[in-house]
Amino acid sequence: MLQNLETLARDAKSWPFEQARNLLAHVLKKRLSDAERDAAKLLIDAGKTDEALTTFEALNRPVILETGYGPSGLPHMGTFGEVARTTMVRNAFRALTGDHWPTRLIAFSDDMDGLRKVPEGVPNPQMLTEDLHLPLTRVRDPFGTHDSFGAHNNARLRAFLDSFGFDYAFMSSTETYRSGRFDATLLTLLERYEAVMAIMLPTLGPERRASYSPFLPISPITGHVLQVPTLERNIEKGTIVFDDPAGGRTEVPVTGGHVKLQWKPDWAMRWTALDVDYEMSGKDLIESVRESGKICRALGGVAPEGFNYELFLDIEGKKISKSKGNGLTMDQWLRYGTPESLSWYMFQSPKSAKSLHFNVIPRAIDDYLSFIDQYASQEPAKQIDNAVWSIHAGAPPRVASPVSFALLLNLVGVANASSKDQLWAYMARYLPQATPQSEPVLDQLMDRALNYYEDFVKPAKTYRAPTEQEAAAFRDLAGRLRALPADTTDGEVIQNAVYAVGKEHDFQPLRAWFAALYEVLLGASQGPRFGSFAAIYGLPQTIELIERGAAGELAG
Repeated sequence: MLQNLETLARDAKSWPFEQARNLLAHVLKKRLSDAERDAAKLLIDAGKTDEALTTFEALNRPVILETGYGPSGLPHMGTFGEVARTTMVRNAFRALTGDHWPTRLIAFSDDMDGLRKVPEGVPNPQMLTEDLHLPLTRVRDPFGTHDSFGAHNNARLRAFLDSFGFDYAFMSSTETYRSGRFDATLLTLLERYEAVMAIMLPTLGPERRASYSPFLPISPITGHVLQVPTLERNIEKGTIVFDDPAGGRTEVPVTGGHVKLQWKPDWAMRWTALDVDYEMSGKDLIESVRESGKICRALGGVAPEGFNYELFLDIEGKKISKSKGNGLTMDQWLRYGTPESLSWYMFQSPKSAKSLHFNVIPRAIDDYLSFIDQYASQEPAKQIDNAVWSIHAGAPPRVASPVSFALLLNLVGVANASSKDQLWAYMARYLPQATPQSEPVLDQLMDRALNYYEDFVKPAKTYRAPTEQEAAAFRDLAGRLRALPADTTDGEVIQNAVYAVGKEHDFQPLRAWFAALYEVLLGASQGPRFGSFAAIYGLPQTIELIERGAAGELAG
């Protein structure tokens, strides 16, 4: 008898389910007394989440997961990673609770921040220079398409998230501050100002401490977001007094969008006001999470559950910097790899530092394809821990691609292909029933393979001449393949011949024989399963390639 999904989710070992169980424990502790929590947990463990929600009114509110975005620039790899990973946790939580408990994912844009510097690579930089220190939603749009630079980047964020099919609720800092949604919590912070300052001041240097205030007033004269000390507080009126460089001593309400909070107090205020239950962040923000959690508690809130993921590194193992441009952009990944391969890469070991460079894309694509292939034959307890379960919210495709990306890359090179039509012509012999319509993933991979080969593989190709031992083995292999029917498309039959030649010519270890095939015939240090490659490329063409390699013609 198959286990139900909730039971599988309770026992699943992959990190999204670990996080989902932590989230469940956090929400129960946050909303219920000890006795109620134990009773609710028993019901949920028994697969009766709906009964737990009915029994305990405090559980009726949705579980809130949040991700943050700073719209001074366009969405980037980190934005995708945070939303993708948080979505994986959300899907795991739904499985754990039988999808009876409503959840909500908020994509929050911190668009009320002042523009501190002009981003690189945007048009009309002079216009942005004139608008420095204005909230991003008051900075003019250098692209000329929206009411503000913040609105432009928010639109790009939403289009970006929509293109991946994420289910989220968008929130704008500007709109939320102005709407009054944060007013009650802002007034609480005004009242507990000293407690917040006691948390923040020890984290600052002497000069910063002298001028620090959690409140960043918006100048009524210039509209600038000001980093100035708070001179007076009037709790009854809900106002602060500060020295406006443009107009002297000024008093404004802390409500209605007249002030913005410094980012750590702002983060804590958001957690409190929106009742956020879960938010993950990068390892570089561990200290910030700790301080914001303290402020959240000072405001009467409960800091959310979450975890800190490792940051990506460049090919040299150095931290990726947007200013240095040593990382990989979303557009670059999607030129060479599929969205699913990127999700697979984000799933893998989020607490381990990984290189984010062009060279990881082919492996990520083929690993994703292999996980899809494994899924169909796995038992349910293995399926739920398979990365593709989390990537596809429990409903991965039944099949992916009949041909690996590595094989396509080599086919592009050996066939000197420059279009998908040429690649499909080779496929017609190997997979006569396949079409772009019946194999859409393969069709997409062809586009990526053509791009990747042209930009990275072709410039790095290095062929070498064979040794005497290798040349003799190549001639032997060509003879054995010539003995097969010319229309052979059984990759396993060809692969068996390749193995037999390697053993007979005493290659030690046997992988040295395959390395010779790749280095002499394909100009690379590694390659696809040779039998499959030959089956697609065609037996006569493969025999000719082997004979040219044996003669040393490819190295010339």
